[in-house]
This record gives sequence, structure tokens and C-alpha cells, in this order.
Amino acid sequence: MLHKLFTAFIMLSVLNISAQKTLPIYLDDTKPTEQRIEDALSKMTLEEKIAMVHAQSKFSSPGVPRLGIPENWMTDGPHGIRPEVKWDEWQQAEWTNDSCIAFPALTALSATWNKNMSLLYGKSLGEEARYRNKNVILGPGINIYRSPLNGRNFEYMGEDPFLAGEMVVPYIEGVQSNGVAACVKHFALNNQETNRHGVNVIVDDRALYEIYLPAFKAAVQKANVWAVMGSYNKYKGLQGCHNSFLLQDILRKEWSFDGAVVADWGGVHNTKESIYNGLDMEFGTWTDGLTWGASNAYDNYYMAKPYLDLIKSGEVGTKELDEKIRNILRLIFRTNMDRNRPWGSFGTAEHAVAARNIAEEGIVLLKNKEALLPLDIKKYKKIAVIGENAIKMMTVGGGSSSLKARYEISPLQGLQERIGAEAEIIYARGYVGDASGNYNGVVSGQNLTENRSAEELKNEALKIAKDADVVLFIGGLNKSDFQDSEGNDRKELELPYGQNELISELAKVNKNLVYVNISGNAVAMPWEKEVPAIVQGWFLGSESGSALAAVLLGDVNPSGKLTFTFPVALKDNAAHAYKAFPGGDEVTYKESIFVGYRWHEKEKIKPLFPFGYGLSYTSFQYSDLKADKTKITPNDKITFSLTIKNTGKRDGAEIVQLYISDVKSSLPRPIKELKGFDKVFLKVGEEKTVTFTIDKEALSFFNDKEHQWIAEPGDFQALIGASSADIKAKINFSLK
Repeated sequence: MLHKLFTAFIMLSVLNISAQKTLPIYLDDTKPTEQRIEDALSKMTLEEKIAMVHAQSKFSSPGVPRLGIPENWMTDGPHGIRPEVKWDEWQQAEWTNDSCIAFPALTALSATWNKNMSLLYGKSLGEEARYRNKNVILGPGINIYRSPLNGRNFEYMGEDPFLAGEMVVPYIEGVQSNGVAACVKHFALNNQETNRHGVNVIVDDRALYEIYLPAFKAAVQKANVWAVMGSYNKYKGLQGCHNSFLLQDILRKEWSFDGAVVADWGGVHNTKESIYNGLDMEFGTWTDGLTWGASNAYDNYYMAKPYLDLIKSGEVGTKELDEKIRNILRLIFRTNMDRNRPWGSFGTAEHAVAARNIAEEGIVLLKNKEALLPLDIKKYKKIAVIGENAIKMMTVGGGSSSLKARYEISPLQGLQERIGAEAEIIYARGYVGDASGNYNGVVSGQNLTENRSAEELKNEALKIAKDADVVLFIGGLNKSDFQDSEGNDRKELELPYGQNELISELAKVNKNLVYVNISGNAVAMPWEKEVPAIVQGWFLGSESGSALAAVLLGDVNPSGKLTFTFPVALKDNAAHAYKAFPGGDEVTYKESIFVGYRWHEKEKIKPLFPFGYGLSYTSFQYSDLKADKTKITPNDKITFSLTIKNTGKRDGAEIVQLYISDVKSSLPRPIKELKGFDKVFLKVGEEKTVTFTIDKEALSFFNDKEHQWIAEPGDFQALIGASSADIKAKINFSLK
């Protein structure tokens, strides 16, 4: 605290002196940013520069107090602002005012397919970070969903690079509108947690550029993201945090990124590679993120004293160091030294409403046989709620995105508050998954210790289910190790804790069974034909129970759609079909560009639930698909239009999806690829015209031989669908 006060005092002193005389150029925000950067750089000592390129605490790096340049303060995201830890320790600082609003996980956000929701999410999260005086949020995560076993998929935005790119841009814009930098992660190819610090990813250039890079490129070139975090894994034998191919050749040279490259905590392994290969800021070295750490550790960082010694010995120069400082100063001028940035707000009712709205729009109705949902509580007076996930807090755990939430409404609580005395709710746990509620010092306060046997729990659940009018089984995964959690991948596609057997038994005693899957990943559902209604409920944050109750009871019409494919079995996923996950010291992406729905369609494998899929309580009619031209040149754009009408009995929203198919190509291409989408809200009987405009970029593939994007002349098809597997209309056109 004294250190912060001293820094603030120095900065104010400089500003006061400057007001009386001539304001130094680097403090004069009327001057061009690049001129200010050069002026500040010219006034810094070698030691001050070295200090700025590495951490001084678990989550901060130094400024230059002598010059009034403030520190950088990072915070974990991307779903909420992490609670404070002690300066040199991971132990909780035990503040009483750092409990945040927990927002839905990014899988839920992407399932909204709503860019306005993404903007709201980013703006709200940025306000919370700004209020807590953080100038960099370590997120969002946009690594591609390659395997349903990746423990960190819940933090990402699905399997499709176009969708991830479209959704990440407004999120970043929302965060940065608060003068807080988004730090998009993990660049790149961080698609598994197994051996994440050491695995070397082997991937062909087509897959790299067509699947794994586009969302990052959109973050840089469309959203102008101010920071990028390197990944733990290796690519071409080099660590992601000091990888010249990724950070220099692609990020800086090809994409013209001008922000700061931040190392993931513990992601730096070599001083000279860090100097020359594009890293700007080193964090977390000498710690495993939980137990190791010493007050003098920061001097031993690869870019601290070892770097200084190399310069003083003449072995390396200062050109690279100056470039790092320019990037860091640019970050600071955009954030902490922007006097016009807003103040922010924290844990507010407004943010809670935003979290709930996002959660409601992200919930996906996967099955609804005989319209069991929405629940009619005039008809179903006795409701059995079964499953540990109906009561277990999900904001605690899962890795670095674990939060100290101001509150969390459980699914059971949400149902009880919504239904009140209109119907009777009886709860049974059914199984024991994880009784713990402590992660990294944040304690949920729940006591889920269970002394009854598995048989007793099952029998209790079956008894209340048999006597009930309807059963809501709320299960799935949790944020424990080897489930949806950083650091470990899942071991299987099956549901854990004997849930499959319990669900099948419940279906035998009560045909009115609704399964709500709480997870950030696809799961196997061998009982799918036995269960009439299935809902994908995600990790929904503080307002989880309220949002679920609103959809289950019909207060909100479900409008989310899947952003990744649910395979029937693990072998149906491309990475596992090739036995290419997780690998050992190396992993080869043998499936190349055929990830997710691209693979299922190529191999004609029917998924359990396809990409882009989601049902509604109302119905929609697609009609009158047109194109404004049938032949285009590479300099042209083509616009498709269609009419969408709500033909049901409820107001609701439909996600209209545009896919493009290259009829004949010189290189293998997917059968179709997503190139546009629009979420359309319609009242009963209302119809609207939806338009999509594309250019040659939507027709292009990456030619690895020529290392460039190519749009080949020939025939194409535009396909309009309600999902990747439900195409409503097609239209042909050609590129000259």
C-alpha cells in the first residue's frame, strides 16, 4: 500500500510541477502517442527499463515512479475479476470488498451468438476491472475446441474460428472502452492441458491459418486488442511465450500488432529467446502458480538480472529492450495514463442484470419431446429436483478463472424462488461428485459432506422421482480436476460419478424427465432416447439459478445454439479418430482443417447434436432466399437476403446461419464453412428480412505452398441454415 501511495505521490508531484512550467511531452496527452513514447523512453535508465519487462509481484509490474509512469496491474478473467492475493504469495489477501459479479463462462457467451451480448459482457467486465484499478484483464480465451476432453474448453468460444472471431471483437471493444486492456489468450495452439508446459504441437500451415489463428487475427486487426498472452505449449520446438514464428513473423509482421505481449504465468524458459523472439512482459516465473515463491524471486526472472547482465557484458544490445519498452508504454498510455477513461463500477445490480441476460440467451434447448418444456406448474404440482449440480457452487474452482463471487444463485434456489408456493419442490442429491468448496484459498462456504452410501442416495432419488409429477435432473460436470478445469484434461466423454446409470433408472420410474447438463464441454448421453427433454446449462455465474428457472418455466424463450459438436462417442471426434489427443512430448494435428462439424460432415458421421443447433418454444419459417447477383469478381461483394418469420405462439429469437460451400477446389476443403450469422428477435407473427454481405475473403482458403489466401474462380453455394445440419435454403453463384 505504501508503495502505491508513493507512486501516486510522485506522479501528482510531476503533474503539479509540470502545470507550473512546461508539461513534459510524455505526460502531455495532447501530443501524439508515439512522440510521448519516445520522450519517456529517452528519459529512462537501463535499470528502469529492465524493471518494466518483468513482474514485481504476483500480478503487477513496475512503472517508473521517478517519471510518474504508473505500474501495470493484471487480473485474471475472463469471467469475473479475481480476488486479491498477497504481494508475494498466492494466499488470499482477505479483502472484504473484492467479491465480484461472476459472469457466465465464455462457452455460454458464445452460445448466445449475439454480438450485442458480447459487447455488454466486455463493457461490464471492464467496468469491474477499472473500479478495482486493474489495467489489464487476462482474457478472453479463444483457443479452438479441438477435443471435448480439453479441461479448459469452458473458457473458450467453441470449434469454429469465424464464430469465435466475430464474438471476441465486441468483447474486447467493451473491455477497452473502460481504459482497461484485454489480453487475448493463449496465443497459440493451446488446445489441451495435458503436458501443457512441454508438448510440441505439429500442425500444417493450412490448419494453423484457417482454424487456429483467425480469431486471434480478428482480435488484433478488427478489435485492436492492446495485449496478447503467449501460450504454454511449444510450436516448432519453441515455447509459445517466446516463439519467433508466432510472435514476430505472424503477430508483429503479418498482422502489425502494436500492443504488449504478456507471458502466461510460468511460461518463460529462456532469456535469449525472450529477448529476441517477441516477448515484452514476463510474469509468474519461479512459481507453479500455487506453492512456490520467494520475495526475491523477481530478480531471478529470465528478463531481470540475467538480461541486465547480458547487456552490461556487451553480449546483447538494447535495441530489443527499447522495443519492449515502447510496447509497454503504449499499453500504459492507453490505460493507466489515459486521463479520460471512466471510473468503473463493481458488483452492481446493473452488472447482475447483464450477467443474467447473457446467461438466459446462452442456454440451449437440445431436446423437447412432446413439449415437456416449458414446465406447466399448474399441471405439475410436485417437482423432484435431483443432482449435486442443483446445489453446488460453480464459481469456485476450475483454475485461474475461479472467483470469489458476491453471490451465486444455485439452480435449486432459482427454481424455489421462481415457483414459490405454486408447486412443491422436493430435492435429492442422487450422487456425490465433489464435496469440496475450496480453490486457491477461496472458500465457497458450502458443506457438501455426505455420509450416506451411494446406494442410499440412489434409492432416495428414485423414491422421490417415482412420486413426482416431473423430474429435473441437474447434473453434468463440475470444476474439479480432470473435469472442466485448468491443468488437467478430462479422462473420458462419459458423465462422472455414476450419473448415466442413475439417469436411466430415473427414466424408468418417471417418463417426465428433464436433464439439465451443467458443463463447458460435450458429454456422452447413452440414455438420450430415454429422456424426453435435455437442456445445456453451462456454467452461468452469479445468476445461474435465476436464468435456468426463467428458461425452464418459460419466462424466457430459449435462443442459444451450440458452438461445438456433441459427438455420440469419443471416436467420432477427429482428434480421437486419429488417436492424436493428447499425445506425449509431441502432438500432431492429423485431422488438419477438419475440426468439429467439418470432420463430421466429411466423414458422414451423425453427431449427437450438431454445431449451431438449438431448439425453441416457438417456430420459425425461412423463405425467399435471394442474391443481388449470381456472378462476382474478386473486387465485388455479394449480398444474400431472406425472410424469417415467427410462426409459433411465443415471441422469440432465431439464429440464422450462413455457410459457404466451394463446389470444386484444387485443395481439399470442408463441405461448408460458417461465414455469417444473425440473431433475429421476432414477436408472434412478425417477419423480418435478414441480409448477409460477403466478399472474396469468405470464399478463400490458405494456400500453404504460396503462403497466401486464395479465392479460386469457380462455382460456390450459399447455404442458409438453422444449424450446420439443418439447411433451409441454397443459392448458387460463381467467382470469375
